[in-house]
Amino acid sequence: MRVVTTAQPLDVQPTPLALLLLGREADPKSERGVECPGDLPAPSDPDLVERARAAKAKLGDKVFVLGHHYQRDEVIEFADVTGDSFKLARDAAARPDAEYIVFCGVHFMAESADILTGDDQQVILPDLAAGCSMADMATAEQVAECWDVLTEAGIAEQVVPVSYMNSSADIKAFTGKHGGTICTSSNAKRALDWAFEQGEKVLFLPDQHLGRNTAVRDMGMSLDDCVVYNPHKPNGGLTAEELRAAKMILWRGHCSVHGRFSLDSVNDVRERIPGVNVLVHPECKNEVVAAADYVGSTEYIIKALEAAPRGSKWAIGTELNLVRRLANRFAAEDKEIVFLDKTVCFCSTMNRIDLPHLVWALESLAAGKVVNRIEVEKETESFAKLALERMLALP
Repeated sequence: MRVVTTAQPLDVQPTPLALLLLGREADPKSERGVECPGDLPAPSDPDLVERARAAKAKLGDKVFVLGHHYQRDEVIEFADVTGDSFKLARDAAARPDAEYIVFCGVHFMAESADILTGDDQQVILPDLAAGCSMADMATAEQVAECWDVLTEAGIAEQVVPVSYMNSSADIKAFTGKHGGTICTSSNAKRALDWAFEQGEKVLFLPDQHLGRNTAVRDMGMSLDDCVVYNPHKPNGGLTAEELRAAKMILWRGHCSVHGRFSLDSVNDVRERIPGVNVLVHPECKNEVVAAADYVGSTEYIIKALEAAPRGSKWAIGTELNLVRRLANRFAAEDKEIVFLDKTVCFCSTMNRIDLPHLVWALESLAAGKVVNRIEVEKETESFAKLALERMLALP
């Protein structure tokens, strides 16, 4: 016999998070953008390139366009300078006469540019939805709660926060307020050396892999010296004893692109391409970094390939737009450059900055309308700038 029951209606109200994911709510403190008002040019518009050129020419020296290495070629074509996130922020600060800084990158990068540029300059992000999944993994509320846990364990006074550039302005401000510094993938060791001169332990935010790789590979620590704080578990999933014994307290965050690469990827490419050099970014997992031939930042990767001998073979563990651009650039020198993983992987949020969004932003500025301005609140800016200045002062 089949029993049929009639479901009673449930009085369930959607949570703010559910509404956010559905695009029906806003979270101004999140790295994720929430809206991009205005009509974008159609992607199929054959005149996009000419329109971008015309708008940029009309703006002249009033606009300075920054292009991160992971951007699409169609966007990089219009960048006045290219580089990693911190280099671009510094380049923006070095152009005080530019009224508009159009940052073709992601949200935290535009925030850093706003912090380092003058009050009379306006930083524009062509698509507000170009966020960063790694930066999203550490919110100000979560980090404040973590500090409470460290305080209860009796070690907060011994801990120096070190935050990766790939973090929100709120996290940079927390770092500055608590005596810490910012680091890049190029100077992480110098930042940690400095931090251990100030205290006995480091809270490394938000990328666990860069923190672990720097501590173990570059500073001679053991994996046992590192613990991972999970903000989604009570007390970070750690006991007070584990926190007291650790030297490196790593935030449970990662890059969605670099986290894809695995030891199997390394072993597979070595089997497929005899004599290949494996070169990876330090945001990759520890076992991948340990198995690679070379490890370094985006700028390091570019310089290594520039210096590589003709005919050499390279498997690169970083974002695909850059790998493809480098492969095309060095093809004439018979340098074989391939993506480390068989599966194609772009940075999805970085790729939200496309030519239609760039044209829309430039044409709006040329018409006297400022769109998608990124502006960091003054107190946050003050403490974040303090942390950035500590990094700039590193030996």
